[in-house]
Amino acid sequence: MHSILKTSLAALVTAGVVASSAAADGHGLSGELNISSDMSNPAPRAVMEGLAADFDALHPNLTVNLTIVDREAWKTQIRNSLGANPPDVVNWYAANRMRPFVDAGLFADISDLWAEPEFEALASTKGAMTLDGAQWGVPYTYYQWGVYYRKDIFAEYGLSEPTNWEEEKANCQTLLDNGIKCYTIGTKFLWTAGGWFDYINSRTNGYDFHVALARGEIEWTDPRVAQTFANWRELIDMGAFIDDHQTYSWQEALPFMVNGEAASYLMGNFSVAAFRDGGLTDDQLDFYQFPVINPDVDYAEDAPTDTFHIASGAQNMDAAKEFLRFVTSADVQTEINSGSGLGQLPVNANSSIDDDKFLQEGFEMLSNNAGGGIMQFFDRDFDAEMASVGMEGLQEFMVFPDNLDDILARLEETRQRIYN
Repeated sequence: MHSILKTSLAALVTAGVVASSAAADGHGLSGELNISSDMSNPAPRAVMEGLAADFDALHPNLTVNLTIVDREAWKTQIRNSLGANPPDVVNWYAANRMRPFVDAGLFADISDLWAEPEFEALASTKGAMTLDGAQWGVPYTYYQWGVYYRKDIFAEYGLSEPTNWEEEKANCQTLLDNGIKCYTIGTKFLWTAGGWFDYINSRTNGYDFHVALARGEIEWTDPRVAQTFANWRELIDMGAFIDDHQTYSWQEALPFMVNGEAASYLMGNFSVAAFRDGGLTDDQLDFYQFPVINPDVDYAEDAPTDTFHIASGAQNMDAAKEFLRFVTSADVQTEINSGSGLGQLPVNANSSIDDDKFLQEGFEMLSNNAGGGIMQFFDRDFDAEMASVGMEGLQEFMVFPDNLDDILARLEETRQRIYN
């Protein structure tokens, strides 16, 4: 991967494609640039090593030092790392996951970068990189969520991709009438229920409301939250979901769709490989955007976003900002997100993607979503403890919807304790 990335980027640089204010003469930066990354799995590690090497090659008077830390270990090490003698650039995540480091003054405000014309191509994630009216990092990859479905089953019963809630429910009823569950899901590990809440809440109340709830600014007992659960319950009361889903992991729920016992799965694009491994062909499998519930709100999408940030104590701020320009450029994002790299989606709307229909559909959907907002998923957008208690409540609601009042009271009590 390193050689592929390096060769490709070198060609781009030679052609003058990768350029920016400091990179234009190749000698504007000097000293050292220290990067700490959690891209420790084999493919991401090769991408990160390639990025560091190629940026180093662009700037002859700059030495790039890369430290790669285990991804899980980094979650507990990052705060200490950002303290005394911090690296210049670090990996992390968008939205609420940034807040502890923003509030502690450990991430640098890079709103000046986002004001540059080139950053308009990253508009779909600007909201997710913004806290307190400023931007605190840049995205380098994300992936879409949506409804993956059996196109052949839809065709058999004359169904088309729904665009609104009434069409979604009508499709579901047709499937149920023919002995097919509408959705497979495995909620054994709770987080999959979070995806359903994200979509129904944002489609009911909008992105800004969803984010405000995630930040603890809205009560769980608010009538607008109750409306989200009322919409969700319409599907539960229909019997739309597979039985006993609380006993399955997300992978263990896959066979229901592969075998045709269920017609669709609200899931991230990482599931496509598992569907294909299970024997579904691309002629059988397709994808649609979660439909409109409230026509007065824009689409918001779950697209977990991985990011780079500059430490507020960075020793080489100029080089750090130039590296962020580099990793967000269209051609670099094309290269690192290719099938030989991360195999995900570039955030830059001017990038190109591999010839994979699901990546293409996801890229088009997310790149055209600047107005709706990008959610980071329930367990990233909410405070960690709130997310844990919240997802327990969401799973309980799916199994015992009559418990809703008790669930919401419990979540509200947790919100008040955490945020107040």
